[in-house]
Amino acid sequence: MLRALETLFNLARERKRNPVEGSYTNKLLTNKSLSKQKILEEINELIDSVEKNSNKIHEAADVFYHLIMYLEANDIKIEQVEQELENRNKSK
Repeated sequence: MLRALETLFNLARERKRNPVEGSYTNKLLTNKSLSKQKILEEINELIDSVEKNSNKIHEAADVFYHLIMYLEANDIKIEQVEQELENRNKSK
């Protein structure tokens, strides 16, 4: 189920190690201002699409992509986020 998200995290990490000239992913990973701008834009587009009941899946996918790039651009590892969520799990 989460294979696509794992693929995106791997892509982000690979592009950080081996940048590809002209890559949009690399632009997001190296330009923190652009990355921040895009995640805010995509979240607003998702909210708007939910309220209008249109294009929700497309916009949600955009949010996930841009959030993953934002996290990686700011050296926030998904493993750390997973651990934090696990720590919050009250059903343990």
